[in-house]
Amino acid sequence: DHQFEGGHPEIGATILKRYDEAPEVVNSAASHHNDVPQESIYAVLTQAADSISGSRPGARGESLDRYIERLEKLEALVNSFSGVSNAQAIQAGREVRVFVNAHKVNDKKATRLAHDIAKEVEDQLTYPGEIKITLIRETRVVEYAR
Repeated sequence: DHQFEGGHPEIGATILKRYDEAPEVVNSAASHHNDVPQESIYAVLTQAADSISGSRPGARGESLDRYIERLEKLEALVNSFSGVSNAQAIQAGREVRVFVNAHKVNDKKATRLAHDIAKEVEDQLTYPGEIKITLIRETRVVEYAR
């Protein structure tokens, strides 16, 4: 906030004090980057939650443009495979839903295709953690009873 000096732990603690929040809560905000000593288990938990949240793909250190570019590259790579009708990166790029044409990809080919896509993603892209490839082969049949 432009009204306050300091980093977000200090600013958060200042705002929490202003609204008479409990001292444990104020300390949790102030100490989650180890700027001040942690005084309660809540401070330790807040620091752990901040670390977990920050380690998610796309959570920090990546501009929106780079994030979108990374997801688009992932989708384009998966869409380049024969038989794939659509690919959608979800969960901040931690999963790709791959829709295939049921007339072109049978059950046996679907298993192999999912493996091939995973291998190609490993070889061609750089990403934190792992990416789950979910291949969906759907057959819809509609009949009418008259």
